[in-house]
Amino acid sequence: MKISPSLLAADFANLQRSVEKIEDTVDMLHLDVMDGLFVPNISFGPGVIEALRPHSKLFFDVHLMIERPERYVEVFRRAGADGITIHVESTENPAEVLKTIRALGAKPAISISPDTEAETIFPLLSLCDMVLVMTVYPGFGGQKLIPRCLDKVKALKAEIARLGLNISVEADGGIGNANLAEVLEAGVDVVVAGSAVFGAAAPSEAVAQMREIEASLKT
Repeated sequence: MKISPSLLAADFANLQRSVEKIEDTVDMLHLDVMDGLFVPNISFGPGVIEALRPHSKLFFDVHLMIERPERYVEVFRRAGADGITIHVESTENPAEVLKTIRALGAKPAISISPDTEAETIFPLLSLCDMVLVMTVYPGFGGQKLIPRCLDKVKALKAEIARLGLNISVEADGGIGNANLAEVLEAGVDVVVAGSAVFGAAAPSEAVAQMREIEASLKT
C-alpha cells in the first residue's frame, strides 16, 4: 500500500509545516486541483504546487478536477507535478491528454467519478501508469465512502491483470481506519487519505496505524 494524503485536509495557513509532518512517513502527496466548473468547489492552482515543490521530496500526485485539463497539463508539470491525473468525464479526448502528460515527463493517470462505469476507461489503460477510482463524489473532503465504488476497483484490477499491465489502482474519498481493510481487500494499491492523516492530532501516528492495518491483513 502506498499512502497519498490529500493536501485539501491540511492546514492551509501552514501548508509547508503540514507536509513536513508527514514527509518521512508517506509515499506521495495528493494535490486536488478544482476549478469550480467540473466540480462545485475551488481549491488551488499551480502556484501552490510550485511553492511547495522545493520543500518536499515526495511524489506530487496532482489530481486535476477541472474542465478541459489539456489546457493546463504543461503548466502543472512545470509547477512540479510528478504524476497528473485527469478525469475521463472532463475532456473530449482523454487519450491525447494522457499521451501529452507522458510526453511532458510525468506519469499519466485517469480517474472515474462514482457514476462512471469502470469499463469506460478499459481502452485507456495501456496509456496510464495509474487509475483513480473516486469513492465519493468529487469536490469536497470529509465525505463517506460509497461502497459500490469498490466493485470498480475489482473490475479494473481484473482487466489490468488480463492485459498484463503494470498499473496501480488508487482510491480517493472517505477512507480511514474503519474501512481501510475493506479498501485494501478490494485491491487498492494507493490510498488517498485526507482527514484521516492531516486531520489527526499526530499525522505520523495515523499513518503508522494504517500500516498496521495493512500488516494485519497479511498475517
